[in-house]
Amino acid sequence: MKKLYIETYGCQMNVADTEVIFSLLGKHGYERTEDISEADVIMANTCSVRDNAEQRILGRIEVFNQQKKARPEVLVGILGCMAERLKEELLQTGKVDIVAGPDAYRSLPLLLQNAAPGQPQINVQLSREETYADISPVRIDRNGVSAFISIMRGCNNVCSYCVVPYTRGAERSRDYHSIVREACECFEGGYKEITLLGQNVDSYSYGDCNFAGLLRMVAEALPGLRIRFSTSNPQDISDEVLEVMSSHDNICRHIHLPVQSGSDRILEKMRRRYTREWYLQRVAAIRRYMPDCAITTDVIAGFCSETEEDHKDTLSIFEEVGFDAAFMFYYSERPGTLAARKFPDDVPQEVKNRRLEEIIALQNRLSLESNRRDVGKSFRVLVEGPSKRNPSELCGRAGNNKMCIWPDTAHKAGDFVDVEVLDCTQATLFCRLKG
Repeated sequence: MKKLYIETYGCQMNVADTEVIFSLLGKHGYERTEDISEADVIMANTCSVRDNAEQRILGRIEVFNQQKKARPEVLVGILGCMAERLKEELLQTGKVDIVAGPDAYRSLPLLLQNAAPGQPQINVQLSREETYADISPVRIDRNGVSAFISIMRGCNNVCSYCVVPYTRGAERSRDYHSIVREACECFEGGYKEITLLGQNVDSYSYGDCNFAGLLRMVAEALPGLRIRFSTSNPQDISDEVLEVMSSHDNICRHIHLPVQSGSDRILEKMRRRYTREWYLQRVAAIRRYMPDCAITTDVIAGFCSETEEDHKDTLSIFEEVGFDAAFMFYYSERPGTLAARKFPDDVPQEVKNRRLEEIIALQNRLSLESNRRDVGKSFRVLVEGPSKRNPSELCGRAGNNKMCIWPDTAHKAGDFVDVEVLDCTQATLFCRLKG
């Protein structure tokens, strides 16, 4: 069998896609390897959300070609969002043999078969139907504890800053029968947790089944399986979803709800389709149904025309919500997006950096305050494995997605344990075993 090496960058969806690729190519004589020096095919599954992600991939192509110089028969492939966005530019480097977009993975065996020196192959055709629903992914989680399941692909929101609708195409939902089947396969394979993935899970719709119905279906079919999901969109998350979460103990009490900005003016310019008031109402609804539910978010500092008042609005919504954690970035213009076509990227880089640092400093305080409130509480934790710093300690996540560490040599990855929180930092809960 030929050896296949894949590096995966970006979101959880890309991890799930890589598992699909290993499954597809495994049926055509390709065996996974983690050693690049023995690979016959070297691929990167890429991200285009920010410029620095693409720059990193361009650097990795140079590394891949060092292998190609030593072994000229090696094929190099760029897959995913960057392949979709840059297309011909990648082929023109003369260093890439295969370019395949997110909806073209079924064509990889033929592309690899036809690729030869001076004959690169490309397929970046987007689809309105492809969901890879019939494929059982080859899981790449070494611990065999948590698995990702894609429930939909693409996005219809077309936020003005975002490249995803252009690289992943229009939204389409996967047959719920195949999702439940894959969840059952995970459970039968020993996995203890799944994450249902979509660019906007709350707009899932297949036949008469919406996301709340899917969530209920999976939770009731597999009561012994812990369930997460990502990502929710503030304008779409419904009370019905919150009711399903609150009534099923195996659905984790954690919602990732990207806010992006606290300013209505900037939200409108971003085409986010909700207001600050709407967002806060959704947060209030979450806490009404589940007072113990953790809420995390995404935010962009320095979007086009953002003023100090807009920035203060973002800081104030962080204070008002009290997020448990956040992914925080400064605005990175993406070619082809509505913002790149219509709005000048007019916030100076040093201002973006300063505003981002202020948001990070605030969130660090909020995260520490959130964790301090958990001291003395007890949580059920799914063991992920030994702590990186101390092999006599184990680590794992509670249902609220917070990382817990505790002394333990009796349990192993995949076990559920009950712990009590003794102390914390802004990132970690330090615990002891109960009982």
